[in-house]
Amino acid sequence: MKARMLTRSAVAAAVVIALSAGYVAGHRDVPAPQVISPAQAAAMMPAEAAAKTGIPDFSGLVETYGPAVVNISAKHVVKQASMRGNGNGQLPIDPSDPFYQFYRHFFGQMPGMQGPNGGGDDGGDQPSASLGSGFIVSGDGYILTNAHVVDGANVVTVKLTDKREFKAKVVGSDKQSDVAVLKIDAKGLPTVKIGDPRASKVGQWVVAIGSPYGFDNTVTSGIISAKSRSLPNENYTPFIQTDVPVNPGNSGGPLFNLQGEVIGINSMIYSQTGGFQGLSFAIPINEAIKVKDDLVKTGHVSRGRLGVAVQSMNQTLADSFGMKKPQGALVSSVDPGGPAAKAGLQPGDVILSVNGTDVTDSSDLPSQIAGLKPGTQADVQVWRDKSTKDVKVTIGSLSDAKVASNDENGPAQMQGRLGVAVRPLTPQEKSSASVSHGLLVQDAGGAAASAGIQPGDVILAVNGRPVSNVDQLKQAVTAAGNSLALLIQRDNAQIFVPVDLG
Repeated sequence: MKARMLTRSAVAAAVVIALSAGYVAGHRDVPAPQVISPAQAAAMMPAEAAAKTGIPDFSGLVETYGPAVVNISAKHVVKQASMRGNGNGQLPIDPSDPFYQFYRHFFGQMPGMQGPNGGGDDGGDQPSASLGSGFIVSGDGYILTNAHVVDGANVVTVKLTDKREFKAKVVGSDKQSDVAVLKIDAKGLPTVKIGDPRASKVGQWVVAIGSPYGFDNTVTSGIISAKSRSLPNENYTPFIQTDVPVNPGNSGGPLFNLQGEVIGINSMIYSQTGGFQGLSFAIPINEAIKVKDDLVKTGHVSRGRLGVAVQSMNQTLADSFGMKKPQGALVSSVDPGGPAAKAGLQPGDVILSVNGTDVTDSSDLPSQIAGLKPGTQADVQVWRDKSTKDVKVTIGSLSDAKVASNDENGPAQMQGRLGVAVRPLTPQEKSSASVSHGLLVQDAGGAAASAGIQPGDVILAVNGRPVSNVDQLKQAVTAAGNSLALLIQRDNAQIFVPVDLG
């Protein structure tokens, strides 16, 4: 049996790919008993249609808000040498990686590897592109999409339904939430209406519009399958799960309710084959708007930090702690010197609520804490010694290393010839990555970006010499000639990336 995988949903032609959602759902035209506007049609489910077919008519919604959904083309330039792997035609990822079969299934050989479509012998620049979706949130040109759609892009092009095309600027990109904000130079654009995903219910109809496999403005429908779904390695987003058909290229597109309001951004699917299997996940729009506002205002996203590691409760654990039922988040460890440690939280505490909001499961806690403003005080109720205890915690700041921009005057100037902005790893990050040293890449431009270095990579060594701080990296780059080899860790795999400094 093939391993199941969570995968992003942008269509890519060469280097970086991700999956999301979309087959075309059937719909029937229902003769209207009276003349109504598209907006009215979008805001209602005709009783006649429901009675006759059991399926609502989405045509008014699509006619009204379809023009605000855009196609996004993101072009990348990477070094063939950095993607060659071991030079024998193997994919540049470990065979045990969940994405390995996905790469093999969709692309076979990668640029720069031996195969029927490429020689991989010159190490030159190789252009590549990805396709995704997005939607306009303001008439002056602000667009929301997924971060993985534009990740590492040199040129981003936005195409409207009226065939107009615009070069877009990446205002900001937050990988932790997988939300990116683009800006195009235009006025009077059609926009979507923002809804409240908290008011949506499991079982309600929802509609997706996007560009699966590049087919612009494709409409698909389904229902909400679950809410506040926690996914592996996606700690800060309480996803909306749907059975809306989404496929590569739907990434970044809007998820509408029947009132024509956007309640989510289609982001990824759960699949055994790389295609749609009835499990699609969307970022709640209220979470995305918070990220958008931070990126537009400050260029980075501010998140709260508690400084604990937690695990889920079960009945056996609840019995051992003297609880009637399993609930809350069990603290398994506390970061020394962190906000929780300073407030007196201990391993073995069970966090029951934060500022009066119940923590029903450990998966609820990260998004609750991340949504708090650093420096504010939070009231945390815990279960300790078979009774409740109230603790006041001053929320810390979660270092945000996931913001990137394609501003020409940005990252390349931050770190000279190499073109990266880095910071040392925190003890928690070292433990999570199973490394003893390294520098986390916050921004990448210039030579580093051309070689394929991305925000989130961990630089472990330069030309074989370990680096633990910024000064060591500067010295290594200064001592290098026109090229150097970076040992980086990405997604729990270590690879050498050659960088041309000339």
